[in-house]
Amino acid sequence: MPDVKCRFCRKVFYAKPSWIKYGHAKYCSQKCQFEGRKNGKIVECFICKKKVYKQLKALKHSKSGKFFCSKSCQTIWRNTIEFIGPRHSNWKNGEHVEYRNVMRRHRIKPICKLCRQTDKRILCVHHLDKNRKNNKVSNLIWLCYNCHHLVHNYKISI
Repeated sequence: MPDVKCRFCRKVFYAKPSWIKYGHAKYCSQKCQFEGRKNGKIVECFICKKKVYKQLKALKHSKSGKFFCSKSCQTIWRNTIEFIGPRHSNWKNGEHVEYRNVMRRHRIKPICKLCRQTDKRILCVHHLDKNRKNNKVSNLIWLCYNCHHLVHNYKISI
């Protein structure tokens, strides 16, 4: 009877001669086979310090060099530590005004000034004098994204 040592736990187990012939008698169980094929590392979560296993691919492709146990820990890092202030992609000189809310508060109907489109999903607010700091209601109008592009790039007058 052929007895073989498991590659992972070194336990001796019985293997059929045909398994040995075809090279299948390497692990004593599926659990040992799974554990034996791992080639990553156990790293510590940057936020909660929990130990977590990461594959080699994840270790190589991390842009920040930081590792997280879950998406929630990654989101905490991204939104409170890394991408705040000038490093945020939507940062505009420290000013944050939601123009849509300004227009809604003044009860200006969401209709595109040029094409009369009423679909709220495609409407944006345009500054008539193209100065983002001038947020007077008289300087703001609704435009659909298409008309907004035309106004800025093809100098179409309103």
